[in-house]
Amino acid sequence: QVRLVESGGDSVEAGGSLRLSCVASEYTACLGWFRQAPGKEREEIATIARDGSTTYPDSVKGRFTVSRDRAKNTLYLQMNSLTPEDTALYVCAAGPSRWSWLCKSFEYWGQGTQVTVSS
Repeated sequence: QVRLVESGGDSVEAGGSLRLSCVASEYTACLGWFRQAPGKEREEIATIARDGSTTYPDSVKGRFTVSRDRAKNTLYLQMNSLTPEDTALYVCAAGPSRWSWLCKSFEYWGQGTQVTVSS
């Protein structure tokens, strides 16, 4: 069982930046960030595979950057140019993968950290 603990959520004004962190209890090939806003479906925000390949949806591409520190088993999400539409609970996820470049599913989930962006 991989334990994930997120931190870094806060309330910021539109146009601001935040950096989220997620510490994992052990190494996994795939790490990712998801978010869920009230009344909306969970949305995949960023993934990073074993070889460092990353994916982003169009909604955050160019504004968010995911990275990982293997030595610290830590995942990061740098979020810039935040808008009120980015307000959500941000959840870290982890899982194995048969591919070095691709993450298709996640088995372990954190509790999340809240990000609130005001206009």
